[in-house]
Amino acid sequence: MNLTAIKKSARRHEPRIRVGRGIGSGLGKTSGRGHKGMKSRSGYSRRLTHEGGQMPLFRRMPKAGFSNARFRVPVTVVNVEDLGEFQAGATVGPHELRGAGIIRGKLYRLKVLGRGELAQALTVRAHGFSAAAAEKIAKAGGKAEVIPA
Repeated sequence: MNLTAIKKSARRHEPRIRVGRGIGSGLGKTSGRGHKGMKSRSGYSRRLTHEGGQMPLFRRMPKAGFSNARFRVPVTVVNVEDLGEFQAGATVGPHELRGAGIIRGKLYRLKVLGRGELAQALTVRAHGFSAAAAEKIAKAGGKAEVIPA
């Protein structure tokens, strides 16, 4: 490598701008801050939400409304592929799934979804089934029973 071939990187360290050094410098007198006003003062820092006299956004937004979150019923989801560890002819419900460690925590409603394949015939009891899950359980020779909520 030749030392003369090394290029100095373009402005690696930007020189700081020295303000207030006479009118000939271009940034003298008011130091580029303009005349008067809040932004011309020393120690100025604006709040992120400040809108300069305009009604702030958080005061313009409506405060009343409705959320359905209080009435939401959580659904525990199990896929068809998770049912593969049960013996053929077994009845699989929420309690059996909890015993096998497939579902944990509180159980309000159980829904079976159709990801994966099922090799053995099972009677599956749940609060809901997707169309694909019900089809795969029936195709394997099993039965999908809906538990009332």
